[in-house]
Amino acid sequence: MIEPKQIQADANEQMEAAVMYLEDALAHIRAGKASARILDPIRVDYYGSPSSLANVSTITTPDARTIQIQPWEKNMLSVIERALINSNIGLAPNNNGECIRLILPPLTEERRRELAKQCKQEAENAKVSVRNARRDAIELLKKQVKEGLPEDAEKDAEEEVQKLHDKFIKAIDENYAHKEKEIMTV
Repeated sequence: MIEPKQIQADANEQMEAAVMYLEDALAHIRAGKASARILDPIRVDYYGSPSSLANVSTITTPDARTIQIQPWEKNMLSVIERALINSNIGLAPNNNGECIRLILPPLTEERRRELAKQCKQEAENAKVSVRNARRDAIELLKKQVKEGLPEDAEKDAEEEVQKLHDKFIKAIDENYAHKEKEIMTV
């Protein structure tokens, strides 16, 4: 028989993972100001092995609309530039022979709405994950009653799982609201 505390801990872990995934997904959505995080998924060929941009260069944001990439080795300039062109970030690299600059264009109202919609979808996916974790935990608790767990202990554990659910749904809503405000602010 599985202890109710263990079921709650597993549900908490799954719900926490959903919120962490949401935070990461929202960080990769461009909100009108430069952030090095939008370059995280880009990989470059560094002497035969795929490496992240941060592992082969220094990435800075000198102002709110510019990302500057300074490779540690000059011969990496063309490799990084090619990787940026082939990526789906939608920014054209400017190579001046020393570093690569990415200029973020100002967001149009339509693009802001699209990004807010994308954020809402990511938040909804995270909520679904949290609800699934709650459902799985409650089903497991109900199975434990058949194996001898007292019903009042099951009800108490079920209430705790519901509290966890509410806490994580609130965290998801807060993350989404913060990102939406960031996107819609001109």
